[in-house]
Amino acid sequence: MPSSNTPSDHSANPIDPVSSPSRVVHETPLYYQSLIGLLKPLYRLQVWRRSHKNDNYQQEIDQRFGKQYPPCPVVSADSDKGVIWCHAVSLGETNTVAPLLDMLLANGYQIWLTNTTQTGFARGASRFAEKIAQGQMSHSYVPVDSPAVIETFLTHVQPSAALFVETELWANILTKLSQHRIPSILVNGRLSASSFQSYQKIGAVSASMMKNLSLIIAQDGDSAKRFRQLGASSAQIRVAGSLKWVINASKTDNKAIEDNSIYNKKADLRAGFGIADRPVWVAASTHDGEEAAALSLQQQLLSQVTLADTLLVIVPRHPERFDAVADLIQKTGLNMARRSDGDMIGADTQVYLADSMGEMMTWYTLANVAFVGGSLVDIGGHNPVEPASVATPVLMGRYTQSCQSVIDKLASVGALYQPSNDFYRPIESNNSSSSNAQIASNDQLKANKKSSRKKTAYNREDAVSIYTQLETWLRNLPLAAQAGQAGEQMTIQQQAVLTRQFTMIEDAIELSSNQDNL
Repeated sequence: MPSSNTPSDHSANPIDPVSSPSRVVHETPLYYQSLIGLLKPLYRLQVWRRSHKNDNYQQEIDQRFGKQYPPCPVVSADSDKGVIWCHAVSLGETNTVAPLLDMLLANGYQIWLTNTTQTGFARGASRFAEKIAQGQMSHSYVPVDSPAVIETFLTHVQPSAALFVETELWANILTKLSQHRIPSILVNGRLSASSFQSYQKIGAVSASMMKNLSLIIAQDGDSAKRFRQLGASSAQIRVAGSLKWVINASKTDNKAIEDNSIYNKKADLRAGFGIADRPVWVAASTHDGEEAAALSLQQQLLSQVTLADTLLVIVPRHPERFDAVADLIQKTGLNMARRSDGDMIGADTQVYLADSMGEMMTWYTLANVAFVGGSLVDIGGHNPVEPASVATPVLMGRYTQSCQSVIDKLASVGALYQPSNDFYRPIESNNSSSSNAQIASNDQLKANKKSSRKKTAYNREDAVSIYTQLETWLRNLPLAAQAGQAGEQMTIQQQAVLTRQFTMIEDAIELSSNQDNL
């Protein structure tokens, strides 16, 4: 196995090209190959514009274009399972697949992880720092979808299988893997209606990708149906549920939660931050526009006498926006404390900016209610299982195409509220004292619609509905706790999805190996 810092020469330990008559390679359409060749210089320029000011710009360019790679993982003497290449586009996909990679590592595989975005790369580097340092895992940016670059990458890595997370597929990569008889597996496969329509527009390319995949592990029946319509056969597809149900907390968070029941952990955290008796809600993984919405909702809450001591914790999705969000909070006139400045939460703190990395589960555990971002603006929604797993009820907007099946299950037990979700079954409360205040506050929100139109881009109709549920839960914390408990129980019930997907991957690798030995 090569171990130098440069890609291996093709004559050294080469990958044997296709020789098995049982495998049919579906070639990528020529127009796609030509287009990729034309776009390579533009893609290099795009990378330069995005990251030339960063220290890792040269590293990213070298890895994307096959000039230099880190050493391969060290295959242990007592294991012949080899290296699995796993590609996860960004932060969300890296978090989703992390527990599966943990299981593969624990079962004797080595991993080569690639990412597309810088946030995904940073998360991969931090989440698997120990395994990378130990040589069980290697990490790089994904190669561009150019046959020559892919050939260099595969020759260096020598993978025994390739995993792609959710919907990130590249036609030339899949063709090359098929040529080299390397099984390619789509894990946690998801195909929304809008993505399906986009793939239909490049029908020949999509069909070649579907047919070159060895296995598609779909999250749900709707996605499985769409994969078939694009050209995959029923024999290629399995439905296993979503890996988003499997919680990817840091080791510190996991240990803390194991040491006590989650309810003791919540109480301890709140006492440690000096907010034991205050209503607290978190707006997490927020995008541009969603912080403005959260601050507007917070102002409405503070105008209610019984909720005047409510605390909002804001956790922006991307670190590069921390300062901009801090400026936005200051402009509201609300009293702010900032995590990165070491500020303590005081009795007069109204907004806490949690501008830190790796502490998301802390904020979810701390809160009485969680709004999960990427859902009031058209991003697709981030993972609601994280707050649900620590018994915190969840609020989300309508833009949740990346995790809708998970949301529907949580909504069906009253653990998650989403406007116009037909699955939502609220946990009943006998307390109706807040109804008049809700109506008044909703009228205020609607009145602000025209004046704030140019400043924000979030869905205001959703914000009005979300405010009503947020206020209901914060006024009735025992009711919120019941909803949170329902979410925790649902999360526990769904954990078997990890073992199902792992078993399907092993079976696919074994089947491919048996075919090669015929």
